[in-house]
Amino acid sequence: MSFGVVKVKNQLDSSFGNNSEVELLGVLKQNSFLFYSLYERKFGIRPNFAEVPFGTKFRCDFCWLNDNSDGPEWVLVEIEKPNMRLFNQSGDPSAELNHAIEQVKSWNRYFNQFPAEKSRIFGAVSRFRFVLVAGRRDGWEAKSAARWRSFHNNNSDIEIHSTDIFYDAIDHYFNFEENFWSFEENPISLNSKDLEENWSACSYIEKWRNLLT
Repeated sequence: MSFGVVKVKNQLDSSFGNNSEVELLGVLKQNSFLFYSLYERKFGIRPNFAEVPFGTKFRCDFCWLNDNSDGPEWVLVEIEKPNMRLFNQSGDPSAELNHAIEQVKSWNRYFNQFPAEKSRIFGAVSRFRFVLVAGRRDGWEAKSAARWRSFHNNNSDIEIHSTDIFYDAIDHYFNFEENFWSFEENPISLNSKDLEENWSACSYIEKWRNLLT
């Protein structure tokens, strides 16, 4: 299928205009190509899954598998409000940003505390890649914010990206639609209830379950 990119842009504009995380998540679930910038490999992608729970208290907004030759990397993504305030007037991270970072950190702590959960939920895990998408690009490009994020991304397990990456995907789709064939094969987010069935049928995961357990 091809994505109705003009309609998607209008929906994205609406979610940003309303500063609505719920609206943004809805658009993302129906349009996998918006994650283009976050997928390290653009071809032969694995599908993403939405709202995957861990235990009783945690869940990520989206996740997908990178089936690397050195072991399965699972990408866990947290999405915040499109226009979330990043820093307060003193230049310190806002309460909203700190809360979002702490939320992602809690996932890492959970899997360190309960390592068996990794194989139960994901089949096999060599490592996680934690991604937080929060704030607009112009907010991150301010000198102090850019320095803060550069230091953070170089010294933390959590990557922080601006919500403008979704507009980047739209721009790229307009100009290079042929590069999105793999996303067109996996156009929408799958339900988290289907995650186990998906990895259970994956010979790559089966191999690594035997190697890692």
